[in-house]
Amino acid sequence: MKFTKKIINKITSWEAWPFELLYFPMSFFWFWYIIRSRAFWFFTSSNPKLTFGGMEGEPKKEMYDLLPPELYPATFNVLPGEDFSSLQEKLTKYKINYPLIVKPEIGGQGILLRKIDDEEAFKRYHRLMRWEYIVQDLVYYPMEVSVFYIRHPLEKSGRVTGFLHKIPLQVIGDGRQTLASLIEQHPKGAKRLEELFNKHKERWNEVLPAGEKYMLSYAANHNRGAHFIDLKEAIDDKLVKIFDEISLRIDDFFYGRYDVMCTNIDDLKKGKNFTILEYNGCGAEPNHFYDTGYTLLGAYKEILKHWKFLYEISKYNRQQGVAPWPFMKGRNFVKVTFQRIREMKKVDAEMG
Repeated sequence: MKFTKKIINKITSWEAWPFELLYFPMSFFWFWYIIRSRAFWFFTSSNPKLTFGGMEGEPKKEMYDLLPPELYPATFNVLPGEDFSSLQEKLTKYKINYPLIVKPEIGGQGILLRKIDDEEAFKRYHRLMRWEYIVQDLVYYPMEVSVFYIRHPLEKSGRVTGFLHKIPLQVIGDGRQTLASLIEQHPKGAKRLEELFNKHKERWNEVLPAGEKYMLSYAANHNRGAHFIDLKEAIDDKLVKIFDEISLRIDDFFYGRYDVMCTNIDDLKKGKNFTILEYNGCGAEPNHFYDTGYTLLGAYKEILKHWKFLYEISKYNRQQGVAPWPFMKGRNFVKVTFQRIREMKKVDAEMG
């Protein structure tokens, strides 16, 4: 009976399914768009200024260079093997202090994203990191939100199809239990014990003071255990206007998701006290169906709705002369990108 119950729980807990399993039933619809487009990489026309349309493997510098500097945190790039003294000079130049955030120049899913508390930790990360990466000022705004934005190239105003409050994986101490015990009781933390032990083993058996909020991950991603709260009731013309203005300033950004830190929703709608951590192109998942009461069928309807928008935008841009990537160019790019991700995951696990 226990085995049967475990199998049923896995089947019904679709939000925890691997990405490939969750999206497999939808793959037939995706291939239908490929056939209609007569282009395997049809989506690369969607956001013309992002590599591969922002589906996968796009450089973050490319993204930040399209944004006005005042809209994102102080940021600089680092090459592997770069002399550490030059990094100290850059910290001074960009007025970035510890703690700070580091993340790969090309990557995603929170892989190799770390909060760096001091110089020793920074030296270790730099020593182990084999790829170009970004150093970014740590933002202290209390709220992180995700905004899914879509605009057809013929329109001056788009739409916000998803609005989420994202809460990174964390536990709160009670003065009695150890960090290990709190994680074991956490509905999402308990499923990531090995990963979290590797990252937090120094404090694993420490009793957390009552009320202390302990961050288990600074990546507010679904696949890193973050919790999402639906803010769809807060979507209005004011919110759309803010992201219309940002997207029009970027130019040629039509489909994707913004990850934003802000003081609160009202300030964001007024265009103040917020900063864009990053934005993702056509590879952005409409993640507002996680944790927010969607059924599996409802989630599939949401995915298909977004894919239709993506197809229509890509089709129009192609008619305007933005050709999709040739098959072999895309194939080679995907091969290199996926190989890099596999290698990054190994280093991420080793880094702890």
